[in-house]
Amino acid sequence: MTLQSRIEAAISSKTGKDAEFSDSKKAQGGCINDSQIVTLKDGRHFFVKTNRESKTCPGLFETEYAALLLLSEPGVIHVPKPIACSGDFIVIEPFIEGAPAADWQEQMGRRLAELHAATKTDRFGFNTNNYLGLSKQINSWQDDWLLFWREQRLGLQLKRLAMITDRNDPILAKGEKLMSRLDSLLGDIEEPAVLLHGDLWSGNAAANEQGQPVIFDPASYYGHREAEIGMMRMFGGFDSKCEAAYAEVWPLQDGSEQRISLYRLYHEINHFILFGYNYYQSCIKTIDSLI
Repeated sequence: MTLQSRIEAAISSKTGKDAEFSDSKKAQGGCINDSQIVTLKDGRHFFVKTNRESKTCPGLFETEYAALLLLSEPGVIHVPKPIACSGDFIVIEPFIEGAPAADWQEQMGRRLAELHAATKTDRFGFNTNNYLGLSKQINSWQDDWLLFWREQRLGLQLKRLAMITDRNDPILAKGEKLMSRLDSLLGDIEEPAVLLHGDLWSGNAAANEQGQPVIFDPASYYGHREAEIGMMRMFGGFDSKCEAAYAEVWPLQDGSEQRISLYRLYHEINHFILFGYNYYQSCIKTIDSLI
């Protein structure tokens, strides 16, 4: 079967209605994937992402499907519903993008806090490993957040960094010094794990037709809620009104600024690994601020 035939068959199976493509147009979103808005002959529309290199990222779309379902479950923020997936495609309900409401930032902050509050659990990780861009994200369950962050987040990124930099590069020594400080930065956290979007930058959020927040393209896991804000701050797009509204629902604990910088560093290093030395100085700057 062709890829199109398999997608049509999956839509037919999941919706109970025959699906036959009539038209498609390239869509924004998906970043590393080929994204299309597909129109069927019966007039229905679907957002379809495919990736011809998906064999190098096994489970890429299956883990996205699972995350979208979990993020939508509390019903506090608009998450496009996943319809079907396979190893090389995912089908998602489309939404009509609109202009953000005047209070979009406040809505985003409140609804994100409500999502976190509704998904508390006692272990950190996820049912499966997934991907942050094309980087494999390890999510083995762990009872202790400090150990989780040391072994599966910062420590793992520094090991990956050592593979692409000179062994005498100062970033490695600085990274090891930061690793020795993790106890003082994260050792006192007693908050529960919550479901994180995991890759919530401005390109993975929008407004629907009513101007309300929509989030998509997750790299979800259960972690410390401030880790969400670390990514949100990396490229801008979420302002102080958003964070203030979040804190109205669930205030941040003392010491949050340093921890948020630490969590942002995980993404900065990931971007350095994926996209090169344009991110080197931001990594150095963040590490220096923490050691």
